[in-house]
Amino acid sequence: MKLARTHLLSLAAVAVLAAFLFVADTWFDAFTIRVMNLSAIYIVLALSLNLVNGFTGLFSLGHAGFMAVGAYTCALLTMSPEQKEANFFLAPIVPWLAHVTIPFVPALIAGGLVAALLGVLIGAPVLRLKDDYLAIATLGFGEIIRVVLTNTQTITNGALGLKGLPEFASTAAVWACAALAVLFMVALTRSSYGRAMKAVRDDEIAAGAMGVNVFRVKVMSFAASSFMAGVGGALLGHLLTTIDPKMFTFMLTFNILLVVVLGGIGSITGSVVAAIVVTIFMELLRFLDGPLNLLVFQTEGRPGLRMVVFSILLMAVVLFRQRGLMGNREFSWSMLSRAGLLPKSEKGKHGLA
Repeated sequence: MKLARTHLLSLAAVAVLAAFLFVADTWFDAFTIRVMNLSAIYIVLALSLNLVNGFTGLFSLGHAGFMAVGAYTCALLTMSPEQKEANFFLAPIVPWLAHVTIPFVPALIAGGLVAALLGVLIGAPVLRLKDDYLAIATLGFGEIIRVVLTNTQTITNGALGLKGLPEFASTAAVWACAALAVLFMVALTRSSYGRAMKAVRDDEIAAGAMGVNVFRVKVMSFAASSFMAGVGGALLGHLLTTIDPKMFTFMLTFNILLVVVLGGIGSITGSVVAAIVVTIFMELLRFLDGPLNLLVFQTEGRPGLRMVVFSILLMAVVLFRQRGLMGNREFSWSMLSRAGLLPKSEKGKHGLA
């Protein structure tokens, strides 16, 4: 009875969310829809970083590099020959890419797969490192990827980037990817692979003694995280319709890490909630980057001031609530019932649930 009630509530929640997205896509203005879709992309990216940092215990800082690989791969596969010719005016694109155009969904998957392949190639040597050494190594590889993209003029158009990408990242597309990312994370964490990842996170030596192939678990986690990062980067590129190497700096990784820490390292629910909240507040606080006319004094424009606010917020979380918004807990309908926001089941009223 309790399980059936949970399934009904979950289906009702999905239906309400789908209805809200349909209404929003029809009636909301373009800016609001853009922020809403950006929230969905940040859900994918936060879950991907939480997979490797929170569930496997690997401190990786190279996420922006894998996003860049996915974004460029998907963009080059979806652009028409005319669009490529218009972008590559300093040096022509390589012939084997000039006339390649495939639908968005296969290109999106290809972007994720290329990022995952790169994750395996990078992870094989660096995942033998630990803690700060691993963070420095992955950060260095992320910067190497960005430099390579800047200097491969005939493939990526160099520092000029790619403009006029097809607007394939619709509301339905980005929120479908966010939903699939959540489902994948839930299924993974409940599987034997997910339990092995948590075992490696908690104690590598004990996990190895119990028969867990620690290195293989790390590489698999890193590859899955890279795949999701590549998909997120591709969605971001097709949402903004332009990409260039300057987009994929360490600051982008910092933004995603901020979401993960605020939501709770090791919490799927925390990543989802924090991704939406942080994305919305980043737009609401955008006025801080411009001139401020206060009652007492006036200030000139200070670009990046809103990131100072979020950095202070991150410091406050680290100091006073180190486990983030959700800690390592997950949302459940029983949680709302205990809080009095949902009526308790008949079974629960008699103290049996």
